[in-house]
Amino acid sequence: MMVPAALLLLGALTAVVAPRLLARADWPDHEPVVALWVWQCVVAAVLLCCALSMTLSAAAAWQAVRGHVFASAPHAVVEAYALRGTGPWAAATAVTLACAGLWSGAMLVREVVRARAGRRQRRAELLVRAPLLPGEEAVGGRLVVLEGERADAWWLPGSAPQLVVTTEALRRLKGRQLDAVLAHEQGHARARHDWLLHCSGALAGGFPQVPVFAAFRDEMHRLVELAADDTASRRHGRLTTALALVELNEDRGVFGPSPTTRTHVTQRVHRLLTPPARLTPARRLGLTATATLVPVVPVLVAFVPGLRALG
Repeated sequence: MMVPAALLLLGALTAVVAPRLLARADWPDHEPVVALWVWQCVVAAVLLCCALSMTLSAAAAWQAVRGHVFASAPHAVVEAYALRGTGPWAAATAVTLACAGLWSGAMLVREVVRARAGRRQRRAELLVRAPLLPGEEAVGGRLVVLEGERADAWWLPGSAPQLVVTTEALRRLKGRQLDAVLAHEQGHARARHDWLLHCSGALAGGFPQVPVFAAFRDEMHRLVELAADDTASRRHGRLTTALALVELNEDRGVFGPSPTTRTHVTQRVHRLLTPPARLTPARRLGLTATATLVPVVPVLVAFVPGLRALG
């Protein structure tokens, strides 16, 4: 039972240390795409620790599971894991982790169902406010203009994705600012940021007492916006993208003396107007490679006894 315990300890250590290291670093704001990958690898490592610990605990608790897990393994490998005589702790650990996994899956399904239901409702409302003309078919990338006194623009994903813009937003967005908004929303769609938000929201909603999942959700919401801002600024310029953000959020109390909860918009505008120094390609490659190796560590820990037995 030492390996399952070691995996749980490794998962807890990763969940505590990694978010603190990322919070103290300044490079995530410089490289949001790399930071998104690092966060995904950290959370994947934590989940992998739990999954491997559950598997080995179940193998220790029940002979039937052990037969499937070590079906083709030599006898020396099975003995190296010391799975016999573990008492009730192995079964309790396996059942607890299995329930946590099922709960995570249920939360993810709930997030996806809610998102699709909301998307269907918004699309139905859009058809009422901006119906298709006779003979007109829904086409992906279609720009839809709605009457509205509030400047707003959003991307409506689906089989025929659409950019929805209010008339007030069209009045305010000048020159290439509308193109920058479109590029921003298309950046979200191409990178499938919605799935990152679904997964992070499911973990944070399913386990609200686990700080790493709450931090994962918050950082996903922040970093996907920074990444989409970079996508828009590369095509239409940082000043144009910043001005588009200002025009869309000026009436929402974001830039006043008592800003609302959407203060991240102010930080995004400041970041666009004062671009941070990017990391060198070698540093970005090093961070990406290091993050990729993080989920490999639990696998190595799980296989060490077997490899030693074979050696």
